[in-house]
Amino acid sequence: MERAMSVEDKIRRAEQRYYMRREQEMSPRETRIGELKRSSKKKDIKLFKKMIKQIIVCLFIYGVFYLVVNSNYIFSEDFTNKAKEILSQDINFAEIYSTISSNINDIYNKMISNDNTKGSDNQEKAVTPNDDTPNNEVKQDEESNQNAQPEAQQENSGEQVQQENVSKEDIQNNQENIGGAAEETEVNVELSQMEKDVNYIKSVTSFIKPVNGTISSMFGPRNPTTASVPKNHTGTDIAAVTGTKIVSATDGTVIYTSSQGDFGNHLKIQINDVIILYAHCNKIYVKEGDTVKQGQEIAEVGLTGNTTGPHLHFEVIYQDRRVNPQLLVEL
Repeated sequence: MERAMSVEDKIRRAEQRYYMRREQEMSPRETRIGELKRSSKKKDIKLFKKMIKQIIVCLFIYGVFYLVVNSNYIFSEDFTNKAKEILSQDINFAEIYSTISSNINDIYNKMISNDNTKGSDNQEKAVTPNDDTPNNEVKQDEESNQNAQPEAQQENSGEQVQQENVSKEDIQNNQENIGGAAEETEVNVELSQMEKDVNYIKSVTSFIKPVNGTISSMFGPRNPTTASVPKNHTGTDIAAVTGTKIVSATDGTVIYTSSQGDFGNHLKIQINDVIILYAHCNKIYVKEGDTVKQGQEIAEVGLTGNTTGPHLHFEVIYQDRRVNPQLLVEL
C-alpha cells in the first residue's frame, strides 16, 4: 500500500502525524499555562484587596490628623485654662478620709444596735411559757389563782394608795421645781457636707448681694429648654439689665480673669480658701492681682458666653465643691 501511495499522500500523512504529535506535546503545556494564569489572577485579587485596605487606613489616619490640626477646641485657651485650674486645686485627703471613716463607724454602730434589739426580742420570746403544760397543772394553777385573788386585791389596793401618795408628792416636788434649771439632753445631729461648708464659709467671711435683680435660675438640678444649657446648675443666676453694676460680695484678691469659654467675660475673687465666681459680664473693671473690698464695683452685667439673656452667674467654691449662694446671702 505504501508503494502504491503517491508522494502527495505520503506528505499529507506525514503532516497529520506531525500535527498529532504536536497536539500531544502541547496539551500539558496549555494546562500548565492555564493554571499559571489562574494563580496569577488570584494573586492579583489578593494584592488588590491589600491595596484597598491600605488606602482605607491611610484615609483614616489622614482624617484623624486633619481633625487634630484643625480642631480649635482641643488646644484652645479655655480648655488649657480649665485643665490648669483643675490641676491647681488642692484635694484635702484628710477630710475625705475622716468623712469616710465617720460614715463607716455610723453604719457599724447601727448594725450593732440592730443585733442587740434582735437579741433582746429573742430573750423575751424564750421567757414566754410553753403551752404544753398538763391539764391537771392548769387546773391547780386556776384554783390557786382563785384563792389568791382576795389577797392580791388587798395588796393591789395597798399599792394603789401608796402610788397615789407618791404621785401627790411628785406633783408637789414638780410644782416646787418650776422655774429651776431643766435637764438638757444632748442630741447628736449629723450635718450634711453642704451645711458644714456653709458654716465654715460664714465663719471666714460675710456676704452682701452682688447685684440688684431677680433670680432667673436657682442652684442645683434644673430642666433647661435648650440643649446648650447644663442640667446641673453650679451657681445662682441673677437677671438684670445689661450694664448694671456688679459689686464684690466679699473682700478678697482677684486671682483670675478671662473672656474664653461658656462663662464669657468672668473673674474669680478669693478670700482665704473660698473662691467666688462672677460670670457672663459685659465689662470687667479689675485685673488679676488686684485687692478688692466688699461693695467695690468690679464688673457689669452682660450677655457674654453661653447664655440666653443678660444676667450674673454667681458661684461660690470651697475645696472644689460648689456651695449654694442662697444659703450665704439673701439674693
